[in-house]
Amino acid sequence: MALPVITPDTHEDQDLDRPWQVVVWNDPVNTMTYVVYVFRKLFGFNEMKATELMLQVHHDGRAIVSDGPREKTELECYRLHSHGLWATMEKV
Repeated sequence: MALPVITPDTHEDQDLDRPWQVVVWNDPVNTMTYVVYVFRKLFGFNEMKATELMLQVHHDGRAIVSDGPREKTELECYRLHSHGLWATMEKV
């Protein structure tokens, strides 16, 4: 007796390698100077880039500070949280 051939469902999400983004959100706690300091320390941004991103967070309520594979962005979110910043991840 032959067993039936089971064909895999090909409609699964194939975006496993799709990059993620790290989003930093505005909060009423951290000063602008401190946010610039954290961006420079964690991401190696120069003063101008860190200030630009901080102002985007301040005025727009959020800024994308990094992107990459899920594991990398999870670590970056954790590091931002450990410095007191509110950060989340989202798929690109």
